[in-house]
Amino acid sequence: MPIILNKNITLTIFIQLLILCVCLNKTFAQSPIQQFDDRVMIDIQNTRTPEQTGVFLFLSKTYRYGDIGVPAVMLASGIIGHNEALRQNSLYVASSTVISYGLTELIKHFVNRRRPFIQNINIVPVYRANSTSFPSGHASSTIATATALSIAYPKWYVIAPAFLWAGSVSYSRMYLGVHYPTDVAAGAFMGVGSAASLVFIKN
Repeated sequence: MPIILNKNITLTIFIQLLILCVCLNKTFAQSPIQQFDDRVMIDIQNTRTPEQTGVFLFLSKTYRYGDIGVPAVMLASGIIGHNEALRQNSLYVASSTVISYGLTELIKHFVNRRRPFIQNINIVPVYRANSTSFPSGHASSTIATATALSIAYPKWYVIAPAFLWAGSVSYSRMYLGVHYPTDVAAGAFMGVGSAASLVFIKN
């Protein structure tokens, strides 16, 4: 019973905060927050180098391998090693990522924020991404994966590389000119919230 109560409270708070994110994004579309977003994006693009661009393009593409590969390897290892805890934790990590991705797509549909390079012609992307901008799906899913993995295995040698990878992927979206800082921040928040709301699944 306490588990169900905690789960319901967590989900309620999570949903309320997501609604707040959507409202804030619409309310401040032409506010100082938008000006801040534009300024940061232009500052970042002015520091690009060919070497850095290659690295961040690579990092940006790794998100699917991490989001799918981490729980898949955990599941396979759990089956081979007859480790029920590992199998259960693979379900937790995968569920956190899937929920985060689903909510991201839902919010994208309702908020419909334009990509930075469409909103502001002074922002030049490395490539032109499709879809809408708020929130960042890359940040949402990778942070969800890193958070769930860190909750399941709270060791520094798990937490540090998990968040280094997720943080690098998230930053790459701004570097490449396809997401605003607030898109990435909202995505990261959703990733953490997804993992936190599903912690009852963890072994």
